Amino acid sequence: QVQLVESGGGLVQAGGSLRLSCAASGSIFVVNIMAWYRQAPGKQRELVARITRGGTTTYADSVKGRFIISGDNAKNTVYLQMNSLKPDDTAVYYCYMSSYGYDHWGLGTQVTVSS
Repeated sequence: QVQLVESGGGLVQAGGSLRLSCAASGSIFVVNIMAWYRQAPGKQRELVARITRGGTTTYADSVKGRFIISGDNAKNTVYLQMNSLKPDDTAVYYCYMSSYGYDHWGLGTQVTVSS
């Protein structure tokens, strides 16, 4: 059984930074895609950033230039460095990993940005 455990969420003032981490444990050996999604109250879950095993990254337009996703394939760990945070970034952030066609999700970590 695979578990994804996120950490690093919290409360921060606008303009501040946070770094999210997500580590996979259990029977997961090769992760092809790592990503972060977020869901704000009353809104659909949306992709924030993704990174492939080869290092190709994709970002939502709303976070380009402010967020950086990185991954450690050896440790099956993904990070999200969030800078210049805005109140609109307030959401529950979910870690996602894809391995051999199977999707795995974390339980989410709350990020709250105060104005």
